[in-house]
Amino acid sequence: MIEVSAPGKLFISGEYAVVEPGHPAVIVAVDQFVTVRLEESTENGSIQSEQYRSIPVRWTRKNNELVLDTRENPFHYILAAIRLTEKYAQEQQRSLSFYHLKVTSELDSASGRKYGLGSSGAVTVATVKALNHFYQLKLANEEIFKLSALAHLEVQGNGSCGDIAASCYGGWIAFSTFDQQWVREQSHKASLSKLLNQQWPNLMIEPLPVPEQLRLLIGWTGSPASTSDLVDQVHHSKKEREASYQSFLSSSKCCVEKMIRGFKENNLTAIQTALRENRLLLQQLTSLTGVVIETPALRKLCDLAEEFGGAAKSSGAGGGDCGIVLFKQKNGILPLVSAWEKEEITLLPLHVYFYGGHEYEQPQR
Repeated sequence: MIEVSAPGKLFISGEYAVVEPGHPAVIVAVDQFVTVRLEESTENGSIQSEQYRSIPVRWTRKNNELVLDTRENPFHYILAAIRLTEKYAQEQQRSLSFYHLKVTSELDSASGRKYGLGSSGAVTVATVKALNHFYQLKLANEEIFKLSALAHLEVQGNGSCGDIAASCYGGWIAFSTFDQQWVREQSHKASLSKLLNQQWPNLMIEPLPVPEQLRLLIGWTGSPASTSDLVDQVHHSKKEREASYQSFLSSSKCCVEKMIRGFKENNLTAIQTALRENRLLLQQLTSLTGVVIETPALRKLCDLAEEFGGAAKSSGAGGGDCGIVLFKQKNGILPLVSAWEKEEITLLPLHVYFYGGHEYEQPQR
């Protein structure tokens, strides 16, 4: 029996801009997990997940044709991860076998409601890791990221793969995505083994040192959102206002780089200032695109946090899900939680997850 887990994630800063190569984000891994258990079998295999049994499959229309949207269905990520990892295994002269694969998740509620913690990314990473052990592939962490990213893009078609990076590396990371067009072109020219060994343009994954006094709080508004759908809407709107969107990208890059310097220089005030600046940029993006990122519930969550000395913003695509608060001291946290409760905002009991259990230890490669 092989059992591996991958943590969920939260975006701290850089959302939406991070889907463009070379535009950074700060992301954190959290201590709730997707776990994959793999057991060898003969003659047939199976994939089982009680958690996702009742997730609806969304659909839309394109040119008057009904089109299924499989991007919120984790089984498609699992299947893509299996296909690509087994393709790599065959290139490494491994014989393929049968197995039963069972998935359990802590990233959604017991009723299946999504918290926005990156369950599709985590299940992709956990599947690749399980098969890495099963076929004894000895993949380095960066190779696990790249295989998982390829699987994710095969299903989702958009997004930065920052959630993949957080699930692979753990802790606080600075991340910028790769040139996806280049990767797609190379995937048609080179073997999978060669593609994993190549340097992907613009890709950056850098673990960040964490100021000792930094406190992270996560509030859930009770309203789930679809990341892929929101990214689609912003992508569609940006074409009509290209100059303004380019200004947003430039401002976001500058803002996130300030936050990254704050981490490296142990400057909590700079980190909080950058977070507040990023919140304003996302509000401007809403004005630009018409896509509601900070819902009324998220605005209440953030405004209350500011009253009690925290810096706050929506996390990820927004439109619901979670808001995050950064404190540089403990006082103010309990009064904020009480204020949140009155507004039916739930404090999620999450902590930052580091592989190896130490803040500055990177995962084994």
